[in-house]
Amino acid sequence: MNTRDWPIRAKLTALVVGPVTGLLALWIFATTLTFGPALDLLAARTLLYDLGRPGESVVAELQRERRLSVVQLAGDTALPALAEQRTRTDQAVAELRRRVDGEKLRDAADDLLDTRLDQLVSALDALPAGRGFIDSRKVDRAGAVGLYSGMIGSAFQAFSGMATLPDAELNREALALTALGRSRELLGQADALLAGAVTAGRYAEGEHEQLVRTIENQRFLAENAVADLPPAERAGYQRLTEGEGFVRLRALQDTLVRARDLPAGLDVRAWETSYAAVSQGLRDFELRGADTLAERSVPMAVRILVRLAAAGVLGLLAIVVCVLVALRVGRSLDRRLTGVRTAALEMAEHRLPDVVARLRRGEEVDVAREAPELDHGGDEIGQVGRAFNEVRRTAVQAAVDEVTLRRGLNEVFLNIARRSQGLVHRQLALLDRLERRTEDPDELAGLFQVDHLATRLRRHAEDLVILAGAAPGRGWRNPVAAVDVVRGAISEVESYDRVDVGEVQPAGVLGRAVGDVIHLLAELIENATVFSPPGTRVDVTGRTVPGGYTIEITDRGLGMSPPALAEANRKLSRAPEFDPADSARLGHFVVARLAARHGVRVELRPAVPGGTTAVVLVPSDLVTDEPALGPATDGAAGPDDRRMAKVTRLATVPRTRAARPGRDRPESAVLPMPAGRTSSVETPADGDGLPRRVRRRGPVARPRPVAVDNPAYRTPEEARRAMSALQAGTARGRRDGARRDAEPSPPEPPAAPDHPTATERDA
Repeated sequence: MNTRDWPIRAKLTALVVGPVTGLLALWIFATTLTFGPALDLLAARTLLYDLGRPGESVVAELQRERRLSVVQLAGDTALPALAEQRTRTDQAVAELRRRVDGEKLRDAADDLLDTRLDQLVSALDALPAGRGFIDSRKVDRAGAVGLYSGMIGSAFQAFSGMATLPDAELNREALALTALGRSRELLGQADALLAGAVTAGRYAEGEHEQLVRTIENQRFLAENAVADLPPAERAGYQRLTEGEGFVRLRALQDTLVRARDLPAGLDVRAWETSYAAVSQGLRDFELRGADTLAERSVPMAVRILVRLAAAGVLGLLAIVVCVLVALRVGRSLDRRLTGVRTAALEMAEHRLPDVVARLRRGEEVDVAREAPELDHGGDEIGQVGRAFNEVRRTAVQAAVDEVTLRRGLNEVFLNIARRSQGLVHRQLALLDRLERRTEDPDELAGLFQVDHLATRLRRHAEDLVILAGAAPGRGWRNPVAAVDVVRGAISEVESYDRVDVGEVQPAGVLGRAVGDVIHLLAELIENATVFSPPGTRVDVTGRTVPGGYTIEITDRGLGMSPPALAEANRKLSRAPEFDPADSARLGHFVVARLAARHGVRVELRPAVPGGTTAVVLVPSDLVTDEPALGPATDGAAGPDDRRMAKVTRLATVPRTRAARPGRDRPESAVLPMPAGRTSSVETPADGDGLPRRVRRRGPVARPRPVAVDNPAYRTPEEARRAMSALQAGTARGRRDGARRDAEPSPPEPPAAPDHPTATERDA
């Protein structure tokens, strides 16, 4: 049985219940052991009056009937006295049966006495059959003696079963009285044998030997029985044996023992008189001894019961005191331990989190007030309480130090991020100026590539700002088209060429949320490219739904397991505190922070047939109509237009409606560039005014030095990047797109695919 997880109250209860139950069981056992003998002593009177007296009457009547039966068998005629004696015997047996069948005697008897009573009743049941044998003379005198002696012996067996008193002296005296009764029974057997022989005029075969044995056994039993009697009883028996009847009977017995045949001069009358006197005297002695025994057992039983009551009351009082002390101590321990537990739980579940939350809100916290001293006494529990007080103070102080450290760390992140942002913005401004002054196509493509790396570097700097809990610096005043937001996000990822922009329904995003939505989409798109095979595509679509605008990003990777998907959605559904130990999930943290700032909902779902779909729901309060295309009202682009053109430098493709951008471009949409420039712009087929720069060398381009060696080998990746750079638009082409000339332009060379891409999933 494992009790390790039991409550303290249950453990204390078990600790108390076990010993108290054992003590109570011991008390009940001791009380029962003492109470049983007392009941046995009280039952001695019941056994004497319900079994001893009726049983002794049955024995006396059977002895008389036995003598008369033997005399009848020795003569030739039936004796009328035998019939009368049988009636008296039947009455005594009936009375004994009534007492034996009563509940009073059976309740007082033990198992041994119950068995012997049943044996006595069975022996008495054979009496009618034995009488029939005697009347029909089917048995001799010895058989008749044996018949009655067997029934009388069963009675004495029952008397012996009564001698089970708890007091050794009383029990020895009871057995001695029973032995005297047996010796009197042997004397009766000798009288029956002699009466039969006198009536017949001689001994039957073996009767003399049986008579001798009976007399010797009677004397032996009497001597042994008297030795176990108390001194007063022995003295009384000695006086009885010194009487005239005993002396004359003993002399007659000696004469019978010495003579082989029946003595001719035997005084039968003297034998009968002496026998009657001795038998009656022994019977009276036995009855007086039994009455004395019963009377002595009652006071002894009362004394035992008094001692038992005193011991029982004292034992019960001790048990009650033990229970009360155990309950008091147990409640005290339970209350104090519960107090320590409550204080610990309250500190762990309420105070410490509240202190940390207040510290993170910038509030001042008094350690002494938040971790007050708790007094739990001076014992071991009190020592545990004092140790816990120190632990509480240390925990609160550690929380203060941790929050202070995290606040300082956030300040460091924010300081570094702001510095990096300033440098990146200056770098982007410098790149913009260089791009405007550069006319060499190769140099311009390289500058565009550096511009793309700087844009990604700016996004990572913004990640530091978000980790520090601040807001990024980018922002727009005017709404921006959803397709431009998507293309701006694609331009901030490394594998932008693997991203396909599908159908993006017309809509606009309010300027205050544009920067964060671009950053959020860039993180998700980069995750899609990182966690999908290099040869697969990532699809981005957008549509208006009830409650806002949904942008879906679908990859063709291995996807995520249901538990991992559920855990990721749980993190994305709220803005968690930044945990430096969970650096492998910075993408989720950044996305969750950006989404929580504007109420954007982000959810990851399994894609069909494989991969993962990131669903971004921009709420309706951030969605507006798609802004109109073209320059500002005064003919020049505003700052928001220039910023958006800068953001989407790598994705200046026509706004897609139903097909991928950049697939079918009419050759008549190319505008001529001023002299000395290396690119021209084309007008897309849907007429949205977005320019596309086409690489072309002008007549006044600076001569390039010719390398003496063979040109270096260009890898496919470098060639792909160069071709992608040729198809990138410029901010100036965007501004001049509205004033393009309707005249046809020279045909442009075929362009490579121009699909920008992606964001880290949250590696």
